[in-house]
Amino acid sequence: MARMPLIGVSACTTQIGHHVFHIAGDKYLRAAAIAGLPFVIPSLGSLIDREALLESVDGLVFTGSPSNVEPRHYQGAASEAGTPHDPARDSTTLPLIREAVAAGVPVLGICRGFQEMNVAFGGSLYQKVHAAGPFADHREVQGDPVDMQYGFRHAVQVQPGGLLADIGLAGEIQVNSLHGQGVERLGPGLRIEALAPDGLIEAFSVEGAASFALGVQWHPEWKVQDNPDYLTLFDAFAVACLARSRQR
Repeated sequence: MARMPLIGVSACTTQIGHHVFHIAGDKYLRAAAIAGLPFVIPSLGSLIDREALLESVDGLVFTGSPSNVEPRHYQGAASEAGTPHDPARDSTTLPLIREAVAAGVPVLGICRGFQEMNVAFGGSLYQKVHAAGPFADHREVQGDPVDMQYGFRHAVQVQPGGLLADIGLAGEIQVNSLHGQGVERLGPGLRIEALAPDGLIEAFSVEGAASFALGVQWHPEWKVQDNPDYLTLFDAFAVACLARSRQR
């Protein structure tokens, strides 16, 4: 019997009472289950043997998070006071991303995971998209019901000839928008896959990657089974994970 693909999902750290916990959102785990058996990768930095991890997994999902990548990782200005960070996650995901792509492990980055991918490849971030030049406010409205927050906010233009077009997405799709930060300088070796109407980069792939390697700024994990475009993305990731599992 064929082995089910094993899908690693990045964890955030959070303090509950006196203790630190490693957590991943239910919606990411359920979406990752489309591709195989999901498990949470703790944010333990150098305590994790990344080589052994990459030899064991068939795909990696880097999730969204309430926290932001610390700007020192992209030579950015110090964050505004009160900005949430998760240095334990940074120390785990940033080195893991490049090593995973180099090893041919399928990678999908979502929201913070998309931003992590850009930083891992040498790019930089706007810390406040809404205050940066011509861009719209891409944040959700605090206090809105969650279904409204994750509802369609704007279209993205899928760029011709790329990974998103190759998996069958139309030239324009509707997406949600729940982020305050975004790509400023695109990392070397990354290819723009989709743009928002204001020109903000909404998706990219890794040029020359041996397997699926995609980051998206929106949240395709949200009610993925009810959205054909979101499901197409996860189905393509699943195909790549299954291929890796069979190779191993």
